[in-house]
Amino acid sequence: MKIAIHQPNYIPWIGYFDKISKSDIFVFFDDVQFPRGKEFANRNRIKTPQGALWLTVPIKNKGSLLKINEMEINNDIDWNIKHWKTIHTFYTNSPFFHEYEQKFENILLDKWTKLCDLNVELIKLIVSILKIDTKLVFSSELKVEGGGTEKIINILKILDADEYLTTHGPGAQRYLDEDIFRKNNIKLLFHDFKHSLYPQLFGEFIPNLSICDLLFNVGSSAKEYFI
Repeated sequence: MKIAIHQPNYIPWIGYFDKISKSDIFVFFDDVQFPRGKEFANRNRIKTPQGALWLTVPIKNKGSLLKINEMEINNDIDWNIKHWKTIHTFYTNSPFFHEYEQKFENILLDKWTKLCDLNVELIKLIVSILKIDTKLVFSSELKVEGGGTEKIINILKILDADEYLTTHGPGAQRYLDEDIFRKNNIKLLFHDFKHSLYPQLFGEFIPNLSICDLLFNVGSSAKEYFI
């Protein structure tokens, strides 16, 4: 059983969904502290004629030590209307935008209180469009104790995992103790996503955008660009 674990991000990039597709179970890491600094939990990038543009969901309590599933959206700002108008403006002429337009509009213009709920709903929509049949669960529902590697190991044990697919890079190396995985008979796999080129609007190719850019430009063939 191969398990991947990741925080629920806002309209994530292609590699996020490649990681989901390569797992038997994907765990939304929703009961850990909201990441500080410039992360992707509440923002991502789309493409415009002027280059990449950040779309950021405003949150009320970013400076706190709350968990991801506790973070509230600041709806005093009409962020969702702005996000949808921006997406519509720059993707209305893309080949497949109108195929998915209504579904994305319905989610983005709904009333959301918790950031996690919004992110997961968008991720589930994209998983459905991509026809990925990986089981999705929440770490908070598993009710495991510990922090760092210990918490991950406990999640993997509950789910009877023998393989753990984690992001390749210094971030993963910083908090994972590989010896613990060996002692628990869990094979550690590093997900090293290689970004492929695909058709985009507005000139020179820009990698690592929200997967929306891929979907609106290539449609149902999006998974063919996973390597």
